[in-house]
Amino acid sequence: MSPLSGAGVVEQLLEVVADTADGRLPEVARACLAALGSQLRALKAQILGFDRRIIAWHRSNATSKRLDAIPGVGPALATALVASIADPKAFRSGRDFSAWVGLVPKQNSSGGKDKLGSISKQGDLYLRSLFTARALAVIRYAKIHGTGHRPWLTGLLTRRPTKVAAIALANKIARMAWAMMARGERYREPVALAA
Repeated sequence: MSPLSGAGVVEQLLEVVADTADGRLPEVARACLAALGSQLRALKAQILGFDRRIIAWHRSNATSKRLDAIPGVGPALATALVASIADPKAFRSGRDFSAWVGLVPKQNSSGGKDKLGSISKQGDLYLRSLFTARALAVIRYAKIHGTGHRPWLTGLLTRRPTKVAAIALANKIARMAWAMMARGERYREPVALAA
């Protein structure tokens, strides 16, 4: 990222707005930008407060803490799952749960041949976006640090583009999360993949 992009530029602009001796801004623009800047700071403070409350709730909830142990699931996804799924046994299987989230490929079968299409994108958009973002983070980490202890992921990344692999990994994480919630189990590293 260049030094003139993102939050750094906003902070620099707010410094210019706050400096009344700086003549680069007309007073009307300064007043408008100062109001927007104070709203931005208030919003940042609110978000930080909500983040702290979510983390505190996450630490107090046994199911959320168990889900956090799955590689690729953090406090945000764990708390969202616990808050969204009142009864995980309402789903017959991990596949049904994953389909509810919208991470399962559409099936078009004809003449005994199964054809899988793109994901359905039905279901909970927020959970699906969290699962996908966390899967992309796992893939990014694996590309930097290697995937030797995860042969399934290594093979997938050699066969498929990153975003397709991310959806497959998100599907797998969703199924693991459902199994842990439905059975009340803790995460166990798969024996075949243990380092």
